[in-house]
Amino acid sequence: MTDTYIYFIIALLPLSACMLVLQANPYNALVIRGILGAIAAMVYGILGAADVALTEALMGTMLAITLYAVAVRSSMVMRLGVLKGTTETDKNTSELENVIANIRTIFNKRHMRLELVPYTDTQALHRALMEKEVHATCVHSQLNNEEPIQTVIRLQRIYDIMQAELSSPGTTLTYVSASHLGEQQ
Repeated sequence: MTDTYIYFIIALLPLSACMLVLQANPYNALVIRGILGAIAAMVYGILGAADVALTEALMGTMLAITLYAVAVRSSMVMRLGVLKGTTETDKNTSELENVIANIRTIFNKRHMRLELVPYTDTQALHRALMEKEVHATCVHSQLNNEEPIQTVIRLQRIYDIMQAELSSPGTTLTYVSASHLGEQQ
């Protein structure tokens, strides 16, 4: 009768594992992963496996969470190349700012950050896209006045997301595959 608390603690393992699997936000998943590791270490300690409990606490919880946090932080960024110091009219600048705000909203829903990377000219911007320094570029189109903003994307998944959700009128989305980028070099 006195060991019933062990059953409750052990029941927390599958519960926290289910919460981890069903979590959409990667940062919340990191916290739940830490809780899962702490519960596992506590169970091992209660059951008399102090060495396994210590290993789980150090490796499974602390080190894994640190490494996961670094990986999640670096992989949850969409780098958008833009031109530095746009010399267009104020109307075009505000249109570009609206498109960037719309893109930021789209990726915020997916718990991603939008990082703007400024470049001095269109050649440097294109080179950054070819060399995979940025995931996409967003500039004013000099060729088409009806759709003044041209967004070129090199990742299919980002293109699909933006194609479905970008609601900025006057914006052209173009997908450029990695094989096309390699041919242009």
